[in-house]
Formats: sequence, structure tokens, C-alpha cells
Amino acid sequence: MRPLRGCRGVVVGTVTLCLAAGWALQTPGGVSLVVPQPNVNATVAQNILLSVEYSCRGVATIEWKHVSSWGTTKIVEWKSGNYVNISTVYKDRVNTFENGSIQLLNVGMRDAGYYFITVTEEYGTSTYGTIIVNVYEIIYEDLHFVAVLFAFLAAVSAILICFMWLCNKSLRLFQKTTTHKLTASTTEEIELETIEC
Repeated sequence: MRPLRGCRGVVVGTVTLCLAAGWALQTPGGVSLVVPQPNVNATVAQNILLSVEYSCRGVATIEWKHVSSWGTTKIVEWKSGNYVNISTVYKDRVNTFENGSIQLLNVGMRDAGYYFITVTEEYGTSTYGTIIVNVYEIIYEDLHFVAVLFAFLAAVSAILICFMWLCNKSLRLFQKTTTHKLTASTTEEIELETIEC
């Protein structure tokens, strides 16, 4: 039996590929990003947390952007352990955390949209994440309806109480006059009986 020619080349190629993959895994680099809650629902004037968790071997730069129908806005950029650069639009409305998360304070309708996070390590490797934020207005029409209904029921109950009071007074007056008439007729009967005797 004759050995296959070229088989040695396949073996050498496979070994080389395995060594290259091992070398790539051992070199500094690699970023992972986890977004535990990709959808966030909030009401106006509420504070929300855009939670993420990243890990990398080196120093990372974190950047958050907001994309909506009004355009794209850079919110904040910072290096872990170093500077924090917050845009003027979000100056007093954002808090940053070491794990890459941000907290938006006092959200409004314009804060609804897509929030993109980019984590870039010092060796140039980047990873991306997205969070969708829905902001809802508190509808005061329902509260207005309840207030009007309560006022209407209070007015109806006041009218019914007045009606019951008038009925009670009328009944007492009727009972007084009926009792007085009975007393008068009873007195007449007694007088007639005494006269006949």
C-alpha cells in the first residue's frame, strides 16, 4: 500500500491553524458586552437605568449615543477609571457607572428611541449594544373623567339627601295634623257620650 501524498500538507495546515487560533486567544484583546434588558418602558419624569455589563482585558472606552426621529445625539463618552465627557444636552441628566451603564434622569418624550453603546478596548477591538426606550405620557384625561364622575355623584347624593329631609319633614307634619284631628274627634265623641247619658 502506498501512502497518500499531500496528506502531510493537510496535517501541517491544521496544526498551523490551531496554533494561530491559540495565539489569537492569548494576545491581549477581546471585548464582551451583555445587555440584560434590551427594552425599557418609562413614563414622563421618571428616572431610568440603561443597564449593561462589559468585560475586556485592557482599558475600555465607553460611548453612548441616542438615535430618534429628531436625530442622533452623543450622550457620554468615558474611559474606565479616567475622564467622563458628558454632552451639554445631558449635562445634569445622566449618571455613569463603572460597568458601562448609564442612568437618565427625568426622561421626556424626546428621550424615546434607540440607545447605542460602543465599547472599544485600547487594542482597537469594539463591540456594540442597543437598548430601545419607550416613553409614555401620563394621561390625565382618565383622572379628569374620574374627578367629574365623583363630582356628579356627590351632587346627586346631596340632592337625594335634601329630598329625603323634605320627605321626612312632610311626613312629620302630616302625622302631627292627623294626630291633632284624631284628638279633636275623640274629644267630640266623649262630649256626645256624656251629653246623652
